[in-house]
Amino acid sequence: MPNTTDTQGMAVSNPITRDAYLAVESANITQITGVDEQDMPTVKDLLKTWRDHYARNVLRSIYYEGKYHYEGVSYSIPEQMKQMARPMIGWPNKAVRALADLSVFEGFDAPDSLQGQVNELAEDNELDVAVSQSIVSAYTHGCSFLTISEDPDTGRMLIMPRSADWSAGIWDRRRRRLASALTITDKDNKTGHITAFNVWLPGKVYEIDNSEGTWQAQRLDTNLDRPSVVPLAYDAQLSHPLGYSRISRTLMNLTDFGLRTMVRMEATAEFYAAPRVWFLGASKKFTNDTWSSIVSVMNGMPANKNGDKPTMQQLQQATMTPHADMLRTIALMVSSETDIPVNDLGVTMDNPASAEAMAEAERKLSRTADRQNKRFGRAVKDALGIALAYQGADPDAVRELRPIWAPVKETSDAARADWYQKVASTNPDFADSDVGLTRAGLSWDEIKAHRAYEKQKRSEQAVDALRARLHTADETTTTGTEVVANGQQQPSAEQPQPSAA
Repeated sequence: MPNTTDTQGMAVSNPITRDAYLAVESANITQITGVDEQDMPTVKDLLKTWRDHYARNVLRSIYYEGKYHYEGVSYSIPEQMKQMARPMIGWPNKAVRALADLSVFEGFDAPDSLQGQVNELAEDNELDVAVSQSIVSAYTHGCSFLTISEDPDTGRMLIMPRSADWSAGIWDRRRRRLASALTITDKDNKTGHITAFNVWLPGKVYEIDNSEGTWQAQRLDTNLDRPSVVPLAYDAQLSHPLGYSRISRTLMNLTDFGLRTMVRMEATAEFYAAPRVWFLGASKKFTNDTWSSIVSVMNGMPANKNGDKPTMQQLQQATMTPHADMLRTIALMVSSETDIPVNDLGVTMDNPASAEAMAEAERKLSRTADRQNKRFGRAVKDALGIALAYQGADPDAVRELRPIWAPVKETSDAARADWYQKVASTNPDFADSDVGLTRAGLSWDEIKAHRAYEKQKRSEQAVDALRARLHTADETTTTGTEVVANGQQQPSAEQPQPSAA
């Protein structure tokens, strides 16, 4: 499989799996039948954008998957050990997953008129899983995408996560959203050549493939004033609206630095694994099998022809402390770069951190997660809003959608119960609200189950009350009058009878 080249021109060995590899040269497409003439420049710009960013996206995937190669100083490590060196440091993966695990999407709070429709869309598209996958991809490459489309055969709304290494987007700075997007949907498994892709434009989508030998496009109108694609970006800035990767250049260099340190440590240990023994004053060929002489229980060596007796000296085992100290220093730099506590990077400090210091280190990451959840929540809301627009939902009701995320900070049950008790005593209405129950530690699914249980209990109480009223009415009727078979009413036995004439 060919090597890739990053944006700085450095050759990068490409151990990426064949299932994910794409041939960049296959995106040099100049003619597509079925694409409007005014749209073809945009399609070419999208293909060029994908080609320009593919190598860097692949490089970050390589570091995330732990498939990077040893990059070391040529004279410090034997060639055989350099060839044997394998990735053993997973800091890039840790940088992505440690933050992604703090973003747990639980669903939407919607107006009553939309809640059932929203729940159906979320369940049908498995948004809890799709959003989680999109967030991991966004932290790996800087951004990911959610595409929204309607299945023309079944009418089902499809909200699909797309990774940046198989996608591209052009940002509209004036409207602060995507102006257009491209998503690769199929490839040749043997050569990696692209065989199908979609182009998302305002009001339309082009489904393009070369199954018949030439590039053909099928146009699908969406009747929307924007592309039905939403980006999820990490740390989006004015200069980089599609975000930055958590696997930064600094982190990749530190990972290489750490791997070199580990390889040097192993080379040093390998050099001293067998004892290095020197016999001073002895002939170089003092025995036929030097190793047998070293490991034998009893050995002897005669004096030389001048009567001088040889002396033995053994090299002392080299200490691993300098290598361990260097690795610890690198881990501290990685912790500073990623806001991950150094103990979570596999390095234990001599003086264990206090509980306050560990909480402060975790707060840095949780603050980042809180900020990102707001940004991701906006993107997921936009995606669901587009799906609801396809279905003709009320725009005013769509604006009231509220994404629900699991709490980022972990709080003990005792502290949470104490807080909830104090709030409930002063504001019972807030304590019984969905927000209050969330602060009490219930997940969104648990709150829905609790509301369903409350509804069931209210229904049972209403039925019991109705039965009680009917029973009371029956007793009153039976006590006051008696009904005969012919439908005539006669006084009961307790009432006084009239006298006969």
